[in-house]
Amino acid sequence: MYPTNKIFLIGFMGSGKSTAGRKLAFQLNWSFFDLDEKIQKMAGMNIPDIFSVKGEPYFRKLESQALHDLQHETNAVISTGGGTPCFGDNMDFMISCGLTIYIRMTPVSLIERLEGSSEKRPLLIGIDSNGLPDYITSKLAEREKWYSKSEIVFDGVNNDILDLLSLIKKQIR
Repeated sequence: MYPTNKIFLIGFMGSGKSTAGRKLAFQLNWSFFDLDEKIQKMAGMNIPDIFSVKGEPYFRKLESQALHDLQHETNAVISTGGGTPCFGDNMDFMISCGLTIYIRMTPVSLIERLEGSSEKRPLLIGIDSNGLPDYITSKLAEREKWYSKSEIVFDGVNNDILDLLSLIKKQIR
């Protein structure tokens, strides 16, 4: 056990980080922050528009800035974007100032959740349902080295928020 006042939820797009984050924050009576919402406020535009108008490098810079801006928040659950841990020092930063939880999903479960959502998810634009399985499997394998650094790895397929809460309470005081 170690003291912490921040929880970072990480995992692939569509893994349920925002939903789990809101539920956890409610159960813990903590604040909830969705990193994508913070980025949209900073940029004054939605995520797909940031990608199409400014590009992914600009988005990643804003993402890192938004993440670091939350370092002084206390009693906070923070839902990150799927790529957040994989760029810059983001994963090391999260580990250094909070408890990181990887919500792990199988490629099959992610495909079911993400099919037909490319208009909301810039990294899926141009990928049809035939290409989606290969994209998800490949990108998930690529990101696993960052995701697996998390203190807690939680099954996102059969998740029960009370099970996750129990794991968290064993880690923090």
